[in-house]
Amino acid sequence: MTLTIRFIGAFRHFSKEKEITLDFRSVQTVKDVIDKIGKRIPQLKKTFCDQEPNDAYSNSLILVNGREISVLSGYHTPVCDGDEVVFIPVVHGG
Repeated sequence: MTLTIRFIGAFRHFSKEKEITLDFRSVQTVKDVIDKIGKRIPQLKKTFCDQEPNDAYSNSLILVNGREISVLSGYHTPVCDGDEVVFIPVVHGG
């Protein structure tokens, strides 16, 4: 399965890439994508979400083919060959 992964804003800094194309053989969901990217670029996993990817709180908006995963199935949103997954950092303030 080939996925296009795009990083916006600060995620580009951590990944040192604007976009990567990865061949994932065992990826079925967004959570799997995060796990695979986290193994390849460990510093990104902590910037994507504070806890494990099943946590309701995230440091990023994640889009699959232009749709935010919260309106889909969250971290359980399925991904298919040719999909585009975009990670956009969320600015937190207080």
